[in-house]
Amino acid sequence: MSVTSKPRQASALLARKGTRASGAASAALLLGTVLTGCGGAAEASSSTLQASGSTTVAPVASDAAEALKAKGLNITVATQGGSAGGISQLSAGQIDIALSSKPVSDKDKEANPKTDFVPTQIGADAVGVIITKEVADAGVKSLNKAQVQGLFEGKITNWKEVGGPDLQVFVYDKEPGRGTREVLDKFLYGKGEAPAPPKSANYAVVGGNLETRNKLESTRGSIAPLSTGFIEGRDKLVAIPLEGVAPTNENVASGTYPMTRPLYMITNGKPQGAAKQYIDYILSAEGQKLLTKHGYLTRKQMGL
Repeated sequence: MSVTSKPRQASALLARKGTRASGAASAALLLGTVLTGCGGAAEASSSTLQASGSTTVAPVASDAAEALKAKGLNITVATQGGSAGGISQLSAGQIDIALSSKPVSDKDKEANPKTDFVPTQIGADAVGVIITKEVADAGVKSLNKAQVQGLFEGKITNWKEVGGPDLQVFVYDKEPGRGTREVLDKFLYGKGEAPAPPKSANYAVVGGNLETRNKLESTRGSIAPLSTGFIEGRDKLVAIPLEGVAPTNENVASGTYPMTRPLYMITNGKPQGAAKQYIDYILSAEGQKLLTKHGYLTRKQMGL
């Protein structure tokens, strides 16, 4: 995590120059491949452990899958539908593990009463309100809740209204059901419902993290919610402090930064066999290094 796109000494997620998967995110981005089944997946895929869901969790899951190839495990990692998609696929018996950057909600449980959701927290992440460096350098150093609401609701349409340049605001919002969107909505509206999206040519809905980052980098005056780990080494982007609080490690771990979220691997029932081996690896000292590599907080940093 970072306050800016520069290297961070006390960044929200011990930023590193770790490499990330590149290319546009798609509805079914395949990130890794592996073997061995565990209870809960469809019969046709019994020889392959399948994980799908959050584009935030996927880089860690994919790297872990690659590391486990040497131990004879075959694992496919995809990002179909984000966190909500992963939870839905798990309930339908289509995958073995749902990758999620949001907790399983009461609504999820009510919709899938036969699914025994067992979440394992592997780490944590901060969702940033990401703006372009051009806007930040021109005077936007922090945003409060009311300003963020105004920006995303289309009521603030020019950056000069919040101390920035005379430049139109372009909002890239996340799809409903994405963990990133839920974190933003909770910060802005608490338990209330978010209003309908503004009817504006300067508002668009995007899917995964890679797509969001690409849109931010290619659009002047843009703003979007995005995992701060995804702007590592991206000189054009800044994670702006919220209410004056930057997404540093200390602020995320203490909960002072308002948009912190846990990262999960969710199984239908207690993880067993290959699923347990996979999750245990990510929980190990070696596996936890993958969280740091991708700019996230480890379980130890979160006091777990």
